[in-house]
Amino acid sequence: MRIPLRAAADEERPTPNLFVVGAPKSGTTALASYLGQHPEIFVAGKELSYFGSDLVFGTGTGERWRLAYEPYLRWFAGQEEARYRADRSVFYLYSRRAAAEIHAFDPTSRIVAMVRNPVEQMYSQHSEMLFQGEEDLASFAEALAAEDERRQGRAVPPGCRKPFGLLYGELTRYAEQLERYLERFGTEQVCVVLYDDLRADAAATYAGVLGFLGVDGAHRPEFAVVNANKVVRSPLLRDTLRSAPPGLRRLGRLAVRNEFTRAALRRRLHDMNTRGAPRPALDPALAARVTERCEPEIRRLEALLGRDLGAWRAPLGAPTAPAAADREP
Repeated sequence: MRIPLRAAADEERPTPNLFVVGAPKSGTTALASYLGQHPEIFVAGKELSYFGSDLVFGTGTGERWRLAYEPYLRWFAGQEEARYRADRSVFYLYSRRAAAEIHAFDPTSRIVAMVRNPVEQMYSQHSEMLFQGEEDLASFAEALAAEDERRQGRAVPPGCRKPFGLLYGELTRYAEQLERYLERFGTEQVCVVLYDDLRADAAATYAGVLGFLGVDGAHRPEFAVVNANKVVRSPLLRDTLRSAPPGLRRLGRLAVRNEFTRAALRRRLHDMNTRGAPRPALDPALAARVTERCEPEIRRLEALLGRDLGAWRAPLGAPTAPAAADREP
């Protein structure tokens, strides 16, 4: 297990002490956006994925990517006055090692985890992986059927940078994932938020998280639409931005020498190549089969949280109109 080079207690610089750990496509982006508007909370501007040494990320050149310790802490530089400094990385919940690594770094940290109806989450995650160019099976049913092969490293799309993101069923094993954090940090340091609650009443859910953190509960952010479902206008442009050929990369460095300007240009092209689009309704027969498959995990989560999740055990109908928190949080 890769443990941080130093413990937070040994650092004189600001370190993260709040971790929004996932699950992906469960409202973490929206909640992190709302928390980042609070005067006592700083949220790092991107997913850092420093912890979770079992998560193997790739790069456009086929190498392994891992953020080093010094660049990680630089994200929190100058935030001494913030009561909480948050790292939002949505695969920390899925990781088998992240909970232990975060605890070794700072056992006093607060943890916020968000979970969503597993059928909705899997379908949304599949859509996101398609958008990112990580998934090559447009059919959700075919993508689910490919999980066993992909778990063994086969049938993974060329250039996929996070193949664990294709294991849709494994990503929704919430009970065992939450147990890892509860065992390390205890119930007083772990807050579990349901996507349903954020979607139904963002203000009340946000206030509940502020209460858990012990910060000013009167603050109200702008509850704007965050992380709506997206599709690309041009897959070719997306793939070029993701993994440009070496010759094109060299030409780009010659044409635009400043690396920050190049990064800003890539972001601009990415934004221009993106448009919002509603997800098609999930086939009811497929939804019923996946719901049945998920029922044991849902019941295990009910027992862990002490909350009735009967709505999750009912097959999904046609998606309802998106609410303020998820179009999509």
